[in-house]
Parts: sequence; structure tokens; C-alpha cells
Amino acid sequence: QVQLVESGGGLVQAGGSLRLSCAASGSGFTGSLFRATTLAWYRQAPGNQRGMVARINMIGNTIYEESVKGRFTISRDNGKKTVHLQMDSLKPEDTAVYYCNTGDQSWPWGQGTQVTVSS
Repeated sequence: QVQLVESGGGLVQAGGSLRLSCAASGSGFTGSLFRATTLAWYRQAPGNQRGMVARINMIGNTIYEESVKGRFTISRDNGKKTVHLQMDSLKPEDTAVYYCNTGDQSWPWGQGTQVTVSS
């Protein structure tokens, strides 16, 4: 069973930056499996459905939701089984709980990390 732990959220003023991290672990969960998996960051704001923000495949190709293009950067560290989301030029509308998962949301969800951007 894979476990996901997100961290790095917080309160920041508009225009600021945050770097989120998500560590994957679990009994029998191998680095090979992690390396072969498309990973993604999702977010859910109050009253909204959870939606994908960014994704990265096993060879490093990335896709971003339109509103975060040019501001967010997803990256992965296969050796540490970790995926990151660098968020720059943050806007109040980026306020949400951020989660990581696979591209097809096949792992159990973690608790997420709260990002709050003040205007």
C-alpha cells in the first residue's frame, strides 16, 4: 500500500512563492515502480472539485493546467521517491489544498497541504 505525504504549504502574500513536496512510501513499494509512474499534483478549493494542476511522466515530460502555466514547475526525484511543485507568482485564486497522486489517481490520497495566498 502506497502512502503519500504532502508538505510545504503555508500562508503567503500574492506574488510570493512556495515549494511543495510529496514523498511516497510503503511496504514493498519500489523505486522502480515510482520511476515508471506518471505523477501529478492536484488541488481542491472550498466548494470546488479536485482538479489536476500539473503532471510529469517517467521521462520528464510535463503538462500544466492553463492557469498555472509559466508560474508552476513540477519535478521529480526518483531516488527519493518524491515529487515537487515549485509555485511562483502566486495568486489568491491558487488558494486550495494541494495533493499529489498518480496521473490516473490510483494511489490512496494523502492529507494534502494547505496553500493560502493573501491579496
